[in-house]
Amino acid sequence: MTTFARLPRIAAVAATCLLLAGAAGAMDYPARKPGLWEMTIQGDGGARTPAMSTQQCIDAATDKAMREMGGGMERQNCAKQDMRNEPGRMVIDSVCKIGTTTSTTHAVVTGDFGSAYRMETRSTYSPPMMGRSEGTAVIEARWVGPCKPGQKPGEVVLPNGMKMNLLEMPAARGK
Repeated sequence: MTTFARLPRIAAVAATCLLLAGAAGAMDYPARKPGLWEMTIQGDGGARTPAMSTQQCIDAATDKAMREMGGGMERQNCAKQDMRNEPGRMVIDSVCKIGTTTSTTHAVVTGDFGSAYRMETRSTYSPPMMGRSEGTAVIEARWVGPCKPGQKPGEVVLPNGMKMNLLEMPAARGK
């Protein structure tokens, strides 16, 4: 989670969106409000790793499809995925393979999924991933309003203005 600055931006956005969808998909939580969501991802690199903001257009079907896609990836790559509701938050503890590295992550998610939510993660990597043995990240999402004219559900707008649709990615099509 903390290597966003070193990963290609598209891969980082897709991985984050799928992580959130997969984590939320296995829990009983309120669905995200349809419309345009802004996500800001900040790794523990501080000033060396500027926050990355993206926007994503969703509807109920897209939200469900992303949760299912994330859940499928979770079943394939994670030996452990314990999630529990606690007062005012979800707590997620996972052990997943990322290539040859095992990532052990503790995440806490707060918010209502109707107007905003926040995920704080702390991960360890064995063997180290991209030279790092541990890291943290904060992902904040907020609903900003209806999707913009012409936007399709699943569409993500990257900081450089580039657009991609997560539902058109190979993982979404079962490939």
